[in-house]
Amino acid sequence: MQTWYYVVVSIDGDYANLRRTDIESDDLKLVARALLPAGINEGSKLKYELFQYELIEE
Repeated sequence: MQTWYYVVVSIDGDYANLRRTDIESDDLKLVARALLPAGINEGSKLKYELFQYELIEE
């Protein structure tokens, strides 16, 4: 089982741009907000595991 960590870079309507934080990468991943936890904002940290995103506090 793999786990990825992301930060929400921007929110544009029904989509959010996520950037990986567990590896060096400038690539952004466009994800529908319907797949993300409620209450996310720019700067929110997420964990992706088992095909679902979870809001994490650090």
